[in-house]
Order: sequence, then C-alpha cells, then structure tokens
Amino acid sequence: MEFGWTADQHSRYVKTRQAVRNEFPPRGRPREPFDRADWRTLGRLGLLGACVGEEHGGLGLGALDTARMFEALGEECADTGLVFAASAHLFACVVPIRDHGQASPAARYLPGLCAGELIAGNAMTEPEAGSDVSRLAVTATEVPGGYRLNGVKSFVSNASAADVLVAYATTDPDCGHLGQTAFVVPADADGVTVGEPFDKMGLRSAPAGRVTFDDCFVPADHVLGVPGTGSAIFQHSMGWERACLFAGYVGMTARLVERCVAHARERRQFGRRLADFQAVSHRIVDMAARLESARLLLYRACWEMDEGEPARMSVALSKLAASEGAVASALDAVRVFGARGYLADDGIEAELRDAVPSVLFSGTSEIQKELVAKELGL
Repeated sequence: MEFGWTADQHSRYVKTRQAVRNEFPPRGRPREPFDRADWRTLGRLGLLGACVGEEHGGLGLGALDTARMFEALGEECADTGLVFAASAHLFACVVPIRDHGQASPAARYLPGLCAGELIAGNAMTEPEAGSDVSRLAVTATEVPGGYRLNGVKSFVSNASAADVLVAYATTDPDCGHLGQTAFVVPADADGVTVGEPFDKMGLRSAPAGRVTFDDCFVPADHVLGVPGTGSAIFQHSMGWERACLFAGYVGMTARLVERCVAHARERRQFGRRLADFQAVSHRIVDMAARLESARLLLYRACWEMDEGEPARMSVALSKLAASEGAVASALDAVRVFGARGYLADDGIEAELRDAVPSVLFSGTSEIQKELVAKELGL
C-alpha cells in the first residue's frame, strides 16, 4: 500500500496552496455573492476545469488529483462559500456536460466554464423533492426540435450568478427514475426566471435560489445523454460531488486545526498556555483525528473512482466523515477560541455556519448511512 505522492502531485498541491494564498488573502466578511473577478481567478488557477480534458481548456486530472487541488483551495481560502460555489459548478454541472454533453453544446460551453468566463448552476432540487429525486415535478414535454420545460426548482446552486443551468426534468411520469432527463439550459433563455438569492445561515457568498421554467424551449442537442438517463447522469455527478466537493471541507478542517494549534500555543490563561490544559489539547487532538480519518477516506474514494471501481461505499463514507467532521471540528474551534470564537471578528463562528449545511446537501448524512447499509447487505 502506497501512501506517498508523486513529485508532480506534491508540486501541484504546493503551488495551488501558494497561489490561493496570494490571490485570496483573509479580507473580513465574504462578499455576498462572490464577484466575477474571483471566479475568473479560480479559472486561471485551473480549479474550475481541473478534471476536464485539455482539449476543452481543463487540466485533464483524475478524481484524486482534482480532490487534492480542492483540498488546497479549502485550506487557503477562508471564503468557504466561494469554495462550495466552485465545487458545485465543476462537479454537479461541468462533469455531466463533459461526460454526456453532445458535441456542439460541449464545445460551446466547456471552455468558458473551465476558464471562469461562465458560471454553472445545478437545478435538481425541488420544493417537494429533496433527497427523493425520482419524482420531479418539473416536466419536459417533447416538441418539434426539442423540449418545453415547466416547473420550479429550488436551492439551485449559483442561481442568480449562473450563465448555464444543468436541469433535470420528468419526460415520462410513468417510468419513475427511468423517466428523468437532464438538460443544458442557458440561464438567459426565454421562459427562465431566477429568483432572489435565499438568505442563508452560511455559505453566504454562494448564491442559491429558485429557478422557474415557464414553457422554456430547450433544443434537442442540449439533452445530456439520451432521454430517460437523467437519474443515472445525476448519480454519476453525485459520485464526483460527494467525493471531490468535500475535499474543500477537508481543507477547511485542516485550516481550523492549524488555527486552533496556533491559538492554544499563544493564548495564556491562569498563567499558562491554553495548550498546557489537557481539556484543550485533547479537544484539538480529536479535531486532528477527524481530519485524518476524513482525508484518508477521501483519498481512497477518489483512488477507487480513478481505478474505475464502483466506489459507492467509499464515496458515501468519505462524504459522511468529511461533513460530520467539519461540523464537529468547527464547533470545537468555537470552544477552543472561547468568547472570541463566538464573535464575528475572528471568523470562527462563520466556519461553523459554513460547515452546518455540509450534512444536508449532496445527500444528507442519513442518506449516506442508507447507502453504506445497502453496500453492507443490510
């Protein structure tokens, strides 16, 4: 079993960390939402097209190397909302276009999506369909030359900023999950209305909101895959999202461990360093243990993906460990920092707010446990 990184992999990780540190220094409260300049910077650094082929402007990396880049982004960029927005863009939207887009739309959209000139939004969730995506109320009716989309999507990632949407709709209501179809939809198409961004607990720089389709025409060549394969396409993208998106949270947790270690060394109470109090040092050790567990599960899941293995259980365990670990460690960081952790100035409370939704999106923790239970034969 080999735990080392090649020279190229290590160099890429170090260079990414340094570049993100230079481009995204700590600057107070995150912008709401992120601005296009930051997005183009992510594109220039290769993050928005890390796993896309070089022929479309990407880096052509596999899942493991892509995850490592997003781990570096999460470590150095304190704006976790921006990290999430970039991850949702790449893994939930660009990956399906890369793997299932027809030649013309792929050539039209992928270069801009990789370069940071375009922003993608994932339109799957509906007001009455969160974890259950087999009964979508948004419909796509076939008409000459394409389809007409009707209905409402909710919690669309990057909604108000998006130039392109990856949307899922029911094309055959009698076929359950085999009646779902995926589409690439320009956000400025006639019949698309984007609502105001939701006022959220965390990830405030990543806009999310409702998108309404009102008799929106989508050309036939904008279907991803073939009609009826939308559910399979979505599950494939979820494999990438549940693994690689949460590399950003692994990076965030690593950053919290580093900050807590530095604070415990420097802060003095009752004439002693905080680090000398066992209750504090043991809490930070628990944070480090969660971090390394999530990190190893992440690397294993991505390695299995690169090897062409199903990776279903590894991906679910990785997502579970990274998300639950991020929430627990962010709460521990608040306790280590004490009253300062509760104040906005140090940014620790923002880390906790940004960590909480990680146990909800991309499949709740309970959904991940159900997936693992099925893989175990329970």
